Amino acid sequence: MVTVLVVDDSHASREIFSGILQSHSINVIEATNGLEATKQIKEHSPDVVISDVVMPEMNGYELCRWIKSNPSTQKIPILLCSTKDEEFDRYWGMKQGADAYITKPFAPPELLKKIKELFENSKANS
Repeated sequence: MVTVLVVDDSHASREIFSGILQSHSINVIEATNGLEATKQIKEHSPDVVISDVVMPEMNGYELCRWIKSNPSTQKIPILLCSTKDEEFDRYWGMKQGADAYITKPFAPPELLKKIKELFENSKANS
């Protein structure tokens, strides 16, 4: 079973992600910020991380850099999902290590397609 870590400081956003993913038999773990996410990653080794960008303590960009700079986590695919929808935001997210970027609000099929692509690509490159 695929496990996805959802990182967002909004309870409502985490609920939306969890509902969509769980309805498609995807195991979900949650974190409220990047710092909490680092603990969850060490403990659970998720297959994919979905992260907001703007969060307290450790933002999504910092989380990307942390994941990609550690040999034990650098192959975990990261999907940034944010209301920041300027082209520069996408560019900067990818420069920080994100593997994909979608904006809120998103269509559930778009989210599921990205998760599937990221998971399949990570398994093919393992």
